Amino acid sequence: MTYPTELDGLRFEREGGVATITLDVPEKHNRVSMVARDQLAALFDEISRDDEVRVVMLAGAGEKAFTAGGDIPGFLEASPETLTRLHHNVAAAERCPKPVIAKLHGYTFGVGLELALACDFRIAADDLQLGLPEVTIGMIPGSGGTQRLARLVGLGRAKDMIMRGRRIGAEEAAAIGLVTEVVPFGELDGAADALAAELIRHSPLALAMAKRVLNRAYDGPLQLGLEFEGLAYGFLRTSDDFREGVEAFVEGRPADYKGT
Repeated sequence: MTYPTELDGLRFEREGGVATITLDVPEKHNRVSMVARDQLAALFDEISRDDEVRVVMLAGAGEKAFTAGGDIPGFLEASPETLTRLHHNVAAAERCPKPVIAKLHGYTFGVGLELALACDFRIAADDLQLGLPEVTIGMIPGSGGTQRLARLVGLGRAKDMIMRGRRIGAEEAAAIGLVTEVVPFGELDGAADALAAELIRHSPLALAMAKRVLNRAYDGPLQLGLEFEGLAYGFLRTSDDFREGVEAFVEGRPADYKGT
């Protein structure tokens, strides 16, 4: 694979089937520059094609923040046309066929929350503070925040957070379904690693298909979703992974999935 090597405030690592992208500017609360947005998308594109990667982690360096948001002065230098397309790069985690886990702690504002919303799972430390504060500087969320938040927690709750620029803590986020799990800060790595290990035991082909069906059919009519689900179900019936899963179940042994 040809992974980008010159990264602006990002760190990339691969180990044991897990690829980890770390937002790594702790002295600036892991701010995400305009360049880093493009690089995140490029990393996810390469990960999508890397058969050795089974799960992706998205994390923030240091103890204070996942990320407090974007490089605000940079928005004044970008063209309006560029800003209309910011959502595409942030959606790279959603487009990736691999399961993506956001490992959240501390400040998770603006594009930080938008990145987390594009992930499949959000494991939160108990010190988490979430928010989309753009309205406080005369702007609105522009990288998918208005749309994904409303779809995840409902229109009323999304308006409450976005139109007031309101922060919420980990417990409230869990109560409204915004995060998957809340753990003490010291247990965050372990909880995320345990989820990754669980996902790695499953068929990568089945996980990719489940993610695709859930993401693509969620907003459509029920009948369209059922049709899409049925086509995916029939496709997986022909896979080696499904045959291996059935044989492993019958024989009482762990399955050895190859993603084919």
